[in-house]
Amino acid sequence: MTLSPYAPIIGLFALAAAFALFSIAAARLTGPRRYNKAKLEAYECGIEPSPPPVGGGRFPIKFYLTAMLFIVFDIEIIFLYPWAVSFDALPIFGFVEMVLFIIAVFVAYAYVWRRGGLDWD
Repeated sequence: MTLSPYAPIIGLFALAAAFALFSIAAARLTGPRRYNKAKLEAYECGIEPSPPPVGGGRFPIKFYLTAMLFIVFDIEIIFLYPWAVSFDALPIFGFVEMVLFIIAVFVAYAYVWRRGGLDWD
């Protein structure tokens, strides 16, 4: 049968789905149902939530910059792991390419640092 190598993976997915469904059902059955106005409000660190502006409020760009920086450096790490694992098998070309990649990412990091993208003010 050609499906036998995939049986453990399919079984793991089935087990994960069963656990997720069981957890949701158990939480609904055993969880408290005492709702009040305070529990239904949005939590803002103990501060009373203020109503949002009519046209929508402006959201600080710092959050987006932080997310983009995380993605850039996360992708760099994702590329570094396979290179580090196969470093012995790669010729000098692989080393030079990775050095150029690290330099390009470092230039982006230096630019963001110089422009104050890492300061939270």
